[in-house]
Amino acid sequence: MNGAALEPTRVALVGNPNTGKTALFNALTGARQKVANYAGVTVERKEGFLVTPGGRQVSVLDLPGTYSLRARSPDEAVTRDAVLGRLVGEAEPDMIVAVADATNLRLVLRLILELKAVGRPLVLALNMYDIAQRQGLRIDIEGLSRDLGCPIVTTVATRKRGITDLAAGIDAVMADRQAVGPNLWREPDAAEIRAAHREAQRLLKTYIRPPERPDTLTGRIDGVLLHPVAGLAILFTLLFTMFQAVFTWAGPAQDTIEAGFAALGGLVAGLPGDGLLESLVVDGLIAGVGSVVVFLPQILILFLFIILLEDFGYMARAAFLMDRIMGGAGLHGRAFIPLLSSFACAIPGVMAARVIDQKRDRMTTILVAPLMTCSARIPVYTLIISAFIPAQTVGPGLSLQGLVMFGLYAAGIVSALAVSFVIRKVCWRGAVEPFLMELPTYKLPSAANVGRNLWLRAEIFLSRAGRIILPLMVIVWALSTFPGAPTGATAPAIDYSFAGMIGHAIQPLFAPIGFNWQMVVALIPGFAAREVAVAALGAVYAVGDAEANVGALGATLASQWSLATGLSFLAWYIFAPQCAATLGVVRRETNSWGWTALMFGYMLALAYLASFVVYRTTVALGGG
Repeated sequence: MNGAALEPTRVALVGNPNTGKTALFNALTGARQKVANYAGVTVERKEGFLVTPGGRQVSVLDLPGTYSLRARSPDEAVTRDAVLGRLVGEAEPDMIVAVADATNLRLVLRLILELKAVGRPLVLALNMYDIAQRQGLRIDIEGLSRDLGCPIVTTVATRKRGITDLAAGIDAVMADRQAVGPNLWREPDAAEIRAAHREAQRLLKTYIRPPERPDTLTGRIDGVLLHPVAGLAILFTLLFTMFQAVFTWAGPAQDTIEAGFAALGGLVAGLPGDGLLESLVVDGLIAGVGSVVVFLPQILILFLFIILLEDFGYMARAAFLMDRIMGGAGLHGRAFIPLLSSFACAIPGVMAARVIDQKRDRMTTILVAPLMTCSARIPVYTLIISAFIPAQTVGPGLSLQGLVMFGLYAAGIVSALAVSFVIRKVCWRGAVEPFLMELPTYKLPSAANVGRNLWLRAEIFLSRAGRIILPLMVIVWALSTFPGAPTGATAPAIDYSFAGMIGHAIQPLFAPIGFNWQMVVALIPGFAAREVAVAALGAVYAVGDAEANVGALGATLASQWSLATGLSFLAWYIFAPQCAATLGVVRRETNSWGWTALMFGYMLALAYLASFVVYRTTVALGGG
């Protein structure tokens, strides 16, 4: 067998958004997946592997959703270039699997005609076929297959139906290499677009009959959820519930994790050995990483809500509801999904802005996405709220701490709308492009898919704790420990450390907003990753304390900070651009250091101004 025979068959998975393409990708490849970025861009690259019934090794590439090869956004440009074999660093596909929503073939038929013109072997997967059958939708599969000149396979990705047939279809098509033809596709003019539309309409009328039992349930639900008043009330209730849940539901799991790390620290502290090494392990590593990992339950709860809303089909409707509000602030309706994604992490939020066609709308969204309260802020918010806000209820099921958390999220949202309004007035004047979006049918989420996504998010968070937080905690511990206090010193040992020296040197710049030198020290590693500030505060305040944990740290802060200082720190974290990874992604998405510097500068200025106002106001009211 020669080396070329070992190369897997390369299959590109192409389809409209909301067709279940990623669910089909998961069903085909299972856990055999690799996630990275395409060369030169931050578009996520998902590749998976499978072995067909005929023993063929197959590499499957899950391409971003698109409505046409006439790309209008960065995401669609990646799909077009990958299909045409001109994507830098990416081998051209051997064949294409086009994924279609069997209940809505109107838009995908034009895309399939374009894919046929490319000349590569093609298989059409009619996904969600069970829903089409329930609706009594009649599709002449044989006739449509004959007219299109490609095999058609029916699938139900969420239940793994038709997956074996699809894999066998890949085998069959690749065995018939005569299916390869010349690439006749080109950027079409208006006349060709109209001709393609007419051909798609002909196929639709010839081979597809209207459903005998139309999906009236979706219409009835939309009558409520898309109502201009009731719909918005439901949306805000969902968001409020999500933020309350982040703070209240995670309590038992957090207590368990905190107790586990405290026990581990106590166990290590009880072992005989060098005191300096013990301090490094207990105060630098265990207490540092533990004070961040303890917030994993909250982050998973946030992702659970986002994944469920997306899988139910509600996210697109939320974007529709918010279009009028966001349009008034100069944001495109499609910006809602990137901004909501930024509640989990600004990085995928910034990257998700690629679905916005117009550059000015896309740039505005990118510049304000980091103002959304990402999950990395949760550890800081939770620490300060727990330390300074009483744990009491203010109504049935309403926690005062949860209300404050909601207020912090709301502050991020309002500031993003305000900043986008200013950006559009100063940088890009003119009307916002009309918002058009295909609303998917409602679907019950797959428990396996939700679980897989949550597991992936947990892996990413824990990997971040290992790769970023752990090394930074060693650095903070070293800065807080060396060179050590001289003999006979009366001040705390940390005052004589490098961290103390740095903090004392910079602190005068932050004195007007109520920050002490320990807070300044915590901000420095916090610019690499926001959540590191919690562990850094633990290292600065609790060096030598083997029982250091989040509860003890909160009590320490409450005893050493004023209410004005605590609230000022919260205000700083609403706005401060403390995430090096986000800045890197903004640079790549905008292809400009200028825009990145503008974002960093305005967020830093807002953080200082907000902290100044909050600190001075609280002091004036007696909270200093």
